[in-house]
Amino acid sequence: MTGATSPRVVALLALVSVVPLASLAVVPQGTATLPCRSGSVRFGVIGDFGDGSKGEYAVATRFAETHARCAFDTVITVGDNIYGSERPQDFEVKFERPFKALLDKGVKFYASLGNHDDPNQRFYKPFNMDEKRYYTLERKNVEFFALDSNYMDKKQLEWLEAQLKASTADWKFPYFHHPLYSSGGAHGSSMDLRKVLEPVFLRYGVQVVFAGHDHFYERTKPQKGIYHFVAGSTGKLRPGDVTKSGLTAASFDTARAVMVVEVDDDALFFQAISEAGKVVDSGCIPRAADLPASTSRVRCPAPSPAPATPPSRGGK
Repeated sequence: MTGATSPRVVALLALVSVVPLASLAVVPQGTATLPCRSGSVRFGVIGDFGDGSKGEYAVATRFAETHARCAFDTVITVGDNIYGSERPQDFEVKFERPFKALLDKGVKFYASLGNHDDPNQRFYKPFNMDEKRYYTLERKNVEFFALDSNYMDKKQLEWLEAQLKASTADWKFPYFHHPLYSSGGAHGSSMDLRKVLEPVFLRYGVQVVFAGHDHFYERTKPQKGIYHFVAGSTGKLRPGDVTKSGLTAASFDTARAVMVVEVDDDALFFQAISEAGKVVDSGCIPRAADLPASTSRVRCPAPSPAPATPPSRGGK
């Protein structure tokens, strides 16, 4: 799917007037670890991973090491889960072996479908898709919406709108394969999907979207108040593919990476971790800019003040 149009999108919703979310600002956290607070919702994000490469195994090892420091029970996948043939031995080599340490700890993976995936993956029990192309998943004050961006038909769009409208979750996270916003040179933003999905996301208060397809990590600047993450380099990697634009807040395209996210009340903490174990991006996203102050709820920490600039001294 390219940034122009795609035959996969077979139904378009009429665009309506929407009110963008309040503009949010990421509070940078440097390379600090996640808070790992008791009672928070923690999950991993992987994408474009199932190729059985040494790189996939390396980044999966870093993923398991991160889990050992701060456990999470859920991983969402943004598609291209298995590349090439999909025999039982392929699922073993390309998924079960690299992520064995996490699977053995009881971590559940919840997949969405990419353009390289056979739709029959929905019947593969370890992907926990309940035999469905699209579905929801709830974790405390978070609700996930797994979508099939390969075939965004009228039925799926109507289902999505109904689910978002009915959701009472504080945080709503759609995840799917083709990114609405991406700086990728090979693929880039999926404009056709953006036309039909973005108005729905805006209507129902979606704050963050996770996608893949482009083989790098990227965090965009907020687009109409929504943050978009591209997490498509867990196995595949396209070095140097992030194009220079005003879209990118942070990116990493020189090695593979995974994401770990922690949601605690009104704060979303995130890290992107490379296959070498380096934190390449991190920060905190507030749930909304206009929430009333509350000492009983966790909020993003205030950014550190910039160092004072010493007064200039004029010459005599």
